[in-house]
Amino acid sequence: MTPHPVVREVTARITARSAATRRAYLDRIRRAASAGPTRMSLACSNFAHGFAACNPADKLALRGSAHPDIAIVSSYNDLLSAHQPFHDYPDLLRTAVAGAGGVAQFAGGVPAMCDGITQGRAGMELSLFSRDVIAMSTAVALAHDMFDGALLLGVCDKIVPGLVIGALAFGHLPVILVPAGPMPSGLPNTDKSRVRQLHAEGRAGQTELLAAEAASYHSPGTCTFYGTANSNQLLMEVMGLHLPGASFVAPGTPLRQALTAAAGQRIVELTTLRGGATPIGAIVSERAIVNAVVALLATGGSTNHTMHLVAIAAAAGIDLRWDDFADLSAVVPTLTRIYPNGAADINAFHAAGGTSYLIGELLDAGLLHDDVDTVAGPGLGEHYRDVPMLGDGELAWRTGPSESSDRTVLRSATDPFAPDGGLRMLTGSLGHAVIKVSSVRPEHRVVRAPARVFDDQEAFLAAFRAGELHRDLVAVMRFQGPRANGMPELHKLTPALGVLQDRGFAVALVTDGRMSGASGKVPTAMHLTPEAAAGGPLARIADGDIIDLDADNGRLDVLADPAEFAARPTAAASAESHGAGRELFAVFRSAVGPADRGATVFGAA
Repeated sequence: MTPHPVVREVTARITARSAATRRAYLDRIRRAASAGPTRMSLACSNFAHGFAACNPADKLALRGSAHPDIAIVSSYNDLLSAHQPFHDYPDLLRTAVAGAGGVAQFAGGVPAMCDGITQGRAGMELSLFSRDVIAMSTAVALAHDMFDGALLLGVCDKIVPGLVIGALAFGHLPVILVPAGPMPSGLPNTDKSRVRQLHAEGRAGQTELLAAEAASYHSPGTCTFYGTANSNQLLMEVMGLHLPGASFVAPGTPLRQALTAAAGQRIVELTTLRGGATPIGAIVSERAIVNAVVALLATGGSTNHTMHLVAIAAAAGIDLRWDDFADLSAVVPTLTRIYPNGAADINAFHAAGGTSYLIGELLDAGLLHDDVDTVAGPGLGEHYRDVPMLGDGELAWRTGPSESSDRTVLRSATDPFAPDGGLRMLTGSLGHAVIKVSSVRPEHRVVRAPARVFDDQEAFLAAFRAGELHRDLVAVMRFQGPRANGMPELHKLTPALGVLQDRGFAVALVTDGRMSGASGKVPTAMHLTPEAAAGGPLARIADGDIIDLDADNGRLDVLADPAEFAARPTAAASAESHGAGRELFAVFRSAVGPADRGATVFGAA
C-alpha cells in the first residue's frame, strides 16, 4: 500500500530536518562497527577480567572470535509486578544463546521505579529523570567492549525508553527488547475508578479502597490498563524491536517462555559474526519513528510518549517535533478502546486480535511504513502480521486474524472508533501542550471557565475537601515541570476532578506536569511549555483569569489583555527539593530541556 500523503509528507520533513544529525549519527555507529568482536582488541589483562567469572566452556568460547557474546541488561526487581517475571530470564537466555552458538553475560542492571507506588509522593519527582539514569546505566553495562549484541529486559514507564536511548549510544550493535507480559485481568478498571471516586467523595473507606486496588493490581505482570507500560510494549513491537507478537503474552506461560528463548536465539543470528545486518541504529530510522507515532495515535496511548519518542528519536539523530504528532493525529483513526479510553483492558485487546491485527490494518490503510528493518527481518508486514503459537512444543508464527473478534475493543481502519488520533496538540497564549482526547467525551472537550491556581496537589485536594471547587473551573497546577520538580504525574487529582465533572460542572486541568497513560475523562492540557519555572505564561496566571481550553480547535489561551498579562510579575517556585533523594537530582533539574524536546538532559537532535 502506498503511504498516506500526510504520512509521506511528515516523514519527508523529519528526514530533511534531521539530515545533518542523522548522517552524523550513522557515521558514528559505522565507525564503531567491527568485522570481528571488539573484545579481541582488548589488552590481555582487560580481556581476562571480562571472562574471569565465566564457566570453563564460555571462557574457551570467548577466547576465540567465532562465538558472539551477548549482553543481558535487566530492570529486574521484585518490587515491581511488571519486572518480577524477569527473575528467571537470564538463565533461560543463557541457555538459548548457548544453543545458538553464543555466550550470554549479565552485563548490568538498571533502576526501575514504579509511578504507581510513588504516585503523589516525593519519590515521584525522580521518576522522569530515572529514564536518563537508565540510559546512562545501560551505557555503563555496554561500555566494556565485550559484546556483539544485547538483550534488554524492561517493561514500564521510563525503563523501556531509557534502555533504548542507552542502546542507541551503541547503535552498531543488534538489540532485542524482551518483554514480560501483562498480569491476568483482575477487578475491571472501570470498577476500580468508581471506588476511587467514591473514596474522594467520602462515600468509601480506606479498607474498601485498598481492597479494590489490591484486586486490580494482584499478581506478577504489567498492570492491565493502557498506560505507559503497555504503550511501551506496543510501540517497541511496531518499531520492530520485539519479536512479532511478543508484547502481550502472559508471564509464566509456555508461549512466553518460548518467545523469551527465541529472542536469545535470534540475537545471535543478528550479530555480524553470523552475517546479521540490522543494528539498532539502523532499525530506529525516521520511518520507524513515524510508525511509532502512528501506532501511539491509533491506540490513544500514553501522553508520556510525546516526550519519550522525541528523546528516543534524538538519540538516533532524528528531530521529531510535536507538530509531527499533530499533523499525523489529524489523519490517523482511533482503532482501539482500552481503559482509560474504554472499558476493556490490554488482555481483551490481545484476545481481539492485538498487535497483529492492528499493524495489518494500519499497513493496509497506508498509515505505516512497510519498508523498515526489524529484528525479525526486513519488512514490517512480512513479519508483524503474524502471531506466535506453540505446536507440539515448537514455536512458530502463523498468519494473524483478518477480523477483530471484539469490535468494542479493536476495529478496522475502515470502521474506526474515531476518524482521528487519540492525542492532540494545543497552542495559544499559554504556550504548547498535549491533550489526550480518546477518553474525553466530545461535550467535555471545550472548557471556558475561571482559573483556580495551585502550586501543589495537596493544596488542590484541600480546596476540594473544603467545598471550594464546586463550580465551573480550570484547575491550574503549575511548577510541576521538569525544571521545577522533575515533572511528576498528578493522578491524585483525577478522582476529585472526576467527581466535579460528574456533578455537572465544566472542569479542566492545565499543568506543566504529567498525567500520562492513565489520563481519563477530564480534559487535561499537560506538558505545558514553556513551564512556569522557566518563566512561562503559566507563572502569571491568577485566580479568576478566564482560561479557554479548546481541544477541538487545538487552542489553549488565557482571555486577558495581552499587555496587562505580559506586565504581571512572574510567580516563583517554592517546591521542596530535599528528601527522598531529590537533592541528588539538582543537576538534572538545572540541565533538563523542555517537554517538547523530550525533557531530557542529553539535549535534542
